[in-house]
Amino acid sequence: METVHRYIGLPLSLSAGTVAKLSSKSAARTAYVCGECGAEYTKWQGQCGECGAWNTLSQVVLEPAAAAGAGAGPAAARRSGWAGKVDPPKVTALKDVSQAAEVRVSTGIGELDRVLGGGLVEGAVVLVGGDPGIGKSTLLLQALAKMAAQLPALYVTGEESLAQVAGRAVRLDLPLDNLQALAETGIEAILQHASAAQPRLIVADSVQTLWTETLTAAPGSVSQVRESAARLVRYAKETGTAVFLVGHVTKEGGIAGPRVLEHMVDAVLYFEGESGSRFRVLRAFKNRFGAVNELGVFAMGDKGLKEVPNPSAIFLSGSSQQPGSCVMVTREGTRPLLVEVQALVDASPLSNPRRVAVGLEQNRLAMLLAVLHRHGGVVVGDQDVFVNVVGGIRVQETAADLPVLLAVLSSLRDRPLADKTVAFGEVGLSGEIRPVPNGEERLREAATHGFRRAIVPKANVPKAARFKDMEVIAVERLADALEQA
Repeated sequence: METVHRYIGLPLSLSAGTVAKLSSKSAARTAYVCGECGAEYTKWQGQCGECGAWNTLSQVVLEPAAAAGAGAGPAAARRSGWAGKVDPPKVTALKDVSQAAEVRVSTGIGELDRVLGGGLVEGAVVLVGGDPGIGKSTLLLQALAKMAAQLPALYVTGEESLAQVAGRAVRLDLPLDNLQALAETGIEAILQHASAAQPRLIVADSVQTLWTETLTAAPGSVSQVRESAARLVRYAKETGTAVFLVGHVTKEGGIAGPRVLEHMVDAVLYFEGESGSRFRVLRAFKNRFGAVNELGVFAMGDKGLKEVPNPSAIFLSGSSQQPGSCVMVTREGTRPLLVEVQALVDASPLSNPRRVAVGLEQNRLAMLLAVLHRHGGVVVGDQDVFVNVVGGIRVQETAADLPVLLAVLSSLRDRPLADKTVAFGEVGLSGEIRPVPNGEERLREAATHGFRRAIVPKANVPKAARFKDMEVIAVERLADALEQA
């Protein structure tokens, strides 16, 4: 049966099926998505109503035109849940769900295994971010070369040529026999090669270069990054393939692209390092298969990244105690670390003296200085106070309170602490010294590195004399700690 088309510029006589096809092709759903929080809006606006960010909305295609018109296919039946012979999803009691033990595969790099929670889990998607040139590609290429002997692996590069990847592998003395590489940015072509080769591990370097032909946006845009990552995540979950995604970072330090990208993956790792230093720190900010407070330490050399099995040694100066310096025992995940805290106290020419903290929270430094004045009788209100954690480590636990105050007092009096002295403990607002977790492990780490004196909270003193070569001094109040120091 013929029908008359009412739109200008099209033939007057078209079949009903043709009209339906033309209408469906122009019915692709679009929206405006916030690049910070992923909130969706029907029209553009200057500020996101969810997170309050300005100028972060960009237009994306939520559903390609071809998919929007496929109303009678299996996908549409699955979406509706009741069409055709597709069974609707069923509610299952959690006690009836089979709980198979997670099988972890070692990456061959102990520090990377530590951050991942003991190894790589089948079907896991890991996002690795960091500054340009920090060593993300080098680390993953080394891990891929070590795992390729036991798992079929594929290295997908979108930023470098195959000659550059092979040249880096040769410089790092990596075995090339089992390494498979692909220079491609189209997600459809990547998944097609992966379906044919069936690797168990894929590295995509980087996710910002990937694009899908179902969207018209440029590679690196919010819609392209989100859709490409979603396709890889779906492939990883359906096939059990582990996927590493390399992500660029913005000038603010976050991973470029939509914030929802971090919610889609199973683990988010950040590769950090001070400019001019050869040491690198790998942190886990999200991990569905392990702890998020683990820390991996690497050293960059001519042959790539090398593990640092004893990171406490690189954070200590090795020289005798100096005025304004105190060694503390912090804890990153399951590993205790010896870190040196330095303080500089000097007369301030300003009416409002400066309080600068590097590696510590600045508001907590101001609070500790107020406690030092009130309960320790030490006045630094007219002094500039600068506190720095050596080695670029950022300490977030309260065990650094007592070492910071001891370092400030040492700099103010220009008198060093006793040689081979270590301290840790939380300082309360009323001047009490509170205990911190895993006190005995911290003391054991300090004794291993030759420290002979420790100022610790009374509740953290071992009941038995387990450290014969170390004098453990228990303190309950801040005044007692200052007197012992």
